[in-house]
Amino acid sequence: MKSSKEKIVKIVKIAAISILLLIAFTLSLPFIFTDTITQKVKATANTHLDGELNFKDTNLSFFKHFPSLTLTLNELNLNGSAPYKKESLINAKEVSLGINVFSLIFGSETEIDEIYLDNAKINVQVNRFGEANYNVYKSTPDTTETSSESQLKLERIIINNSELVYFDRSAKIEIKLKGLNYRGTGDLQNSNFDLKTRAQIDQLSLTYDKNEYLKDKKVKADLITKINTNSLSFIFEKNDLIINKLPIEFSGFFDFIANGYKMDFKVKTTNSNLEDVFSALPPEFGNWIKDTKTKGKTDASFNLTGDYIVSENKQPEVNFAIKVRDGYVKHKNAPFPIENLYLNLETKLPNLDVTQLQVKLDSLYFDVNKNNLSAILKSTGFGDVMQVDAKMKSNLDLGFVSSALQIPNFELGGKLNADVVANGTYDTKKRLFPKAKGTINWENGTIKTAYYPNAIQNIQLDAKLNNPSGYFKDASLDITKGNFTFENEPFQLAAHFQNFDDVAYNIVGNGTLNVGKIYQVFKIDGIDVNGKVSANVHLKGKQSDATSGNYANLNNSGTLSVQKIATKTSFFPLPFVIENGTFTFDQDHLNFENFVGKYGTSDINMNGYFQNAINFFLADKEILKGNFKLNSSLLNTNEFFFTKEIQVEKETGKTVENTINQVMEVPKNLDLGFDLDAQKLVYEDINVEHISGRVTIDNGKISLNNGKLNIIDASALMNGSYENIGTQKANFNFKMKAAEFDIKRAYNEIKMFRELASSAENAEGIIGIDYDIKGVLNNKMEPIMPSLEGGGTISVKKVKMNNFKLMNVVSEKTDFDNLKDPDLSEITIKSTIKNNIINIERFKAKVSLFRLRFEGQSSFDGNLNLKMRVGLPPLGIIGIPIKVTGTQDEPKIQLGKKSEDLEETVYDENATPTDSISTQTIDSTSVTKPIIKDTISASIPENKEIISDSITPAIEVKKDSIR
Repeated sequence: MKSSKEKIVKIVKIAAISILLLIAFTLSLPFIFTDTITQKVKATANTHLDGELNFKDTNLSFFKHFPSLTLTLNELNLNGSAPYKKESLINAKEVSLGINVFSLIFGSETEIDEIYLDNAKINVQVNRFGEANYNVYKSTPDTTETSSESQLKLERIIINNSELVYFDRSAKIEIKLKGLNYRGTGDLQNSNFDLKTRAQIDQLSLTYDKNEYLKDKKVKADLITKINTNSLSFIFEKNDLIINKLPIEFSGFFDFIANGYKMDFKVKTTNSNLEDVFSALPPEFGNWIKDTKTKGKTDASFNLTGDYIVSENKQPEVNFAIKVRDGYVKHKNAPFPIENLYLNLETKLPNLDVTQLQVKLDSLYFDVNKNNLSAILKSTGFGDVMQVDAKMKSNLDLGFVSSALQIPNFELGGKLNADVVANGTYDTKKRLFPKAKGTINWENGTIKTAYYPNAIQNIQLDAKLNNPSGYFKDASLDITKGNFTFENEPFQLAAHFQNFDDVAYNIVGNGTLNVGKIYQVFKIDGIDVNGKVSANVHLKGKQSDATSGNYANLNNSGTLSVQKIATKTSFFPLPFVIENGTFTFDQDHLNFENFVGKYGTSDINMNGYFQNAINFFLADKEILKGNFKLNSSLLNTNEFFFTKEIQVEKETGKTVENTINQVMEVPKNLDLGFDLDAQKLVYEDINVEHISGRVTIDNGKISLNNGKLNIIDASALMNGSYENIGTQKANFNFKMKAAEFDIKRAYNEIKMFRELASSAENAEGIIGIDYDIKGVLNNKMEPIMPSLEGGGTISVKKVKMNNFKLMNVVSEKTDFDNLKDPDLSEITIKSTIKNNIINIERFKAKVSLFRLRFEGQSSFDGNLNLKMRVGLPPLGIIGIPIKVTGTQDEPKIQLGKKSEDLEETVYDENATPTDSISTQTIDSTSVTKPIIKDTISASIPENKEIISDSITPAIEVKKDSIR
């Protein structure tokens, strides 16, 4: 017995000592291994992370996340991968790494199998080219040999009370998570594994293309995701979500591919309460949901399937469907509810292309206090081609509907009776119009929004649509009443349109439209309208009579007076503002008198007429013609180019300015001519004091004919044209002739002159120019040098070439001081330009007692191939032939005449402004330069004797013998 007790006591002692040793080991292990583990983690970071990692300090403990041995990195920051290397990817108060103790003590490598993030900010960014900041993990090329002493073998990731931002500019998607609590477990070290996830998000916000669809929604998630790290593939196998109160099933897959994404997302909710669906609506409905009672059942689904590849213009297909049964909606302030709400809607959008939109509205029906509406709509396509099958019948008091719904910031009133049926094809090319018959009657209508305090009132609309055959020619629209009152100003409209192939119109309009305030009622982002229009018009006629010149059959009369009208189009970055003016209709002419307007800092005064104006507004492909005079004290053409885009962030109110590279677009549906007389015109850094001439705008091309202008106090004649090719390139040409102008002022005040004639930097004097040049502008409105082509003459009247390298180096090497800083006069230089090469034809000059001759090539890249002859006094019969090669920065000078043509750069008209250009060697006679550039800055080889022009290059002459 005693022996048994002793054995028990012995066992207890051994157990106690073991426990004490274990506790001691547990307490001492962190002190023993802290420095070792920290160094191994740093080594792992240096080996596997392609981003800057910083943390304040570390501590090691078993008790941080017991029973794991945990290394905690305090105040950690990890920057992203290129092009976001200076921006934070992860910033956390604490990042804890769970260490596999067995691998620490007995293994050759320390394994990290758990990661904990506390109070972290995770910032995931993707730019518009698809380049992301999260590619910070770099794999070891040879996994069998690695310098790292630790490795990631994750089995668990836990994130507590953190924030995450995902902003993909290429897909226009931004997701923000706040209060993120996440627990992910799985065998994460394998290339294929199942990730089991539980997540809770206090606030989820989703924005697509600057539109906010979810804001501060609560989310609970229970997910199982299959992940393949080799192919970056994610399969969402079993995923249950709750957004606010709405239960959602989520499945599908997402793959990263070489230049984009492959995806298949399926989201659905089945037999859910209508109230739960409303709880997940966009943020603007938040307060409305709280005060609205809803009942009914609903099914909804959303699918996103396909490839998203920006470079190939591939986008996924979107499918959305919703069913509502026995719906009921009543706001607490409404006297009547919407009852018996039934909705069955399916939509499909292939390739996210609205022209392929498919809509199937099998039914829409509801009652409001014995008023009802029923509708069906089936359509395929959108825009110029559509297949339509639609029916709508209503007997509604819109006041009841508006009251029952209490839609935020929007109120309707009046009695709406409608009975419309349409079935068939709408095709503008085939001139097909759906068979249709319908009437719409709106009595005592009102429209009011939160954007303007007063409503549009007394709306009276009687309209009838009819088309018995299914063709444009048989379609008609009658608006017997189209009246309303706004700000105590009534407006009355009646119109009849018959035969949409050749529209016969009869329009009567009378009243005042305060378009600025009406715009505020229907405020739309990106559009800004202001001003007032007073109308008293009667327009009656037929399109074909106007286009064929049968003006006697037209009866267009009346006036339109405009005040402070601001209009903005996509063609120009700033709005045109008409201070005042009066339009008078006279048959096919729309005359305008004393139109005073502004565009930016430019002012405009116009008198003249437009022709074909009514057809232009009635049909898409009609051309607006016109003839007028345009006077201005200042035309600043720089303001006609898109250079920047200003956006305001919704949440912060911060102004963001983005640079836009885009040429000026010229509308193709204009045929206008006007006599221009501007006291001052600004283009880039060029100031023209007075310009006049005939300007035409025809089919997207602007031309100036017989232009007269004063530039740097010199008179010049000019003809030119401009035509954009899309938004990234434009063709231009101009011919300019000026008898004489100051070369020094031209260099100082005109950027293009400095680029083409850099040798004129220190020149002084008078030159004349007669030059014709054409080419292509890039998206910064700068000339693409290899595209330039042309030729002409530079006439040197009297010029002092100060610090001219060519002559100064020749002077130095020959000891002829009279050649330094020469005075040149009465010289004619002819040249041509093509394929990036400027070719100067032979010309002669006299400097002091010497007779000089020049010819050769120079490229816009700075390469030189020039020949010159220095004719010695008295008559220049004996001369020194010199060839100049190399570059403008490092020219090479040799005795002799033989040289090789420069390599030409051939412009590829199909290339984008940033594409490379092809090169080939071509005969030098095809290219020239309009003015001598800096050429000689190297030494002439020492020579032994000079005979004449026929001297061979191999003969060397000492400069000392040239006396």
